[in-house]
Amino acid sequence: MSVSSFTVRPATRADDDAVWPMLEPVLRAGETYALPSGWSREEALSYWFMSGHFVFLAEEDGQPVGTYFMQANQKGGGAHVANCGYITAPGATGRGIAARMCEHSLEEARSRGFRAMQYNFVISTNERAVALWQRMGFGIIGRLPGAFEHPRLGEVDALVMFRRL
Repeated sequence: MSVSSFTVRPATRADDDAVWPMLEPVLRAGETYALPSGWSREEALSYWFMSGHFVFLAEEDGQPVGTYFMQANQKGGGAHVANCGYITAPGATGRGIAARMCEHSLEEARSRGFRAMQYNFVISTNERAVALWQRMGFGIIGRLPGAFEHPRLGEVDALVMFRRL
């Protein structure tokens, strides 16, 4: 049995062709991110790589399997709290990729001087993500009733999740 090689590295716009195939199906589904489902490739990639986002690409045996961005959750007095968004590649879900990206992001956040991490808008129906973030030490500190318009389920809650680093 061979052992796969998993790495996470900083990404740049030169990685657009690796990031877009992961980003597009999530946007089009409209079930886990409060982003426009009709965004063009350029609009979506411009958001993912916007100024202030530190973007990373996860690779397994040289193949893209996930991406995430990190940013300061707020400016000024809230800039010590990190915020991230994660996407796992289609076909790579259920293999621990998101957990490994989260572990990487927690280490990366600490190294950048952040003292906490907060997820502002976790869709409550994204049960796998909610359970993973809880396993990673995040607590649900707020519930926004009906804050997300799910394309199939209608209004569903969004969660605010937080942990100290």
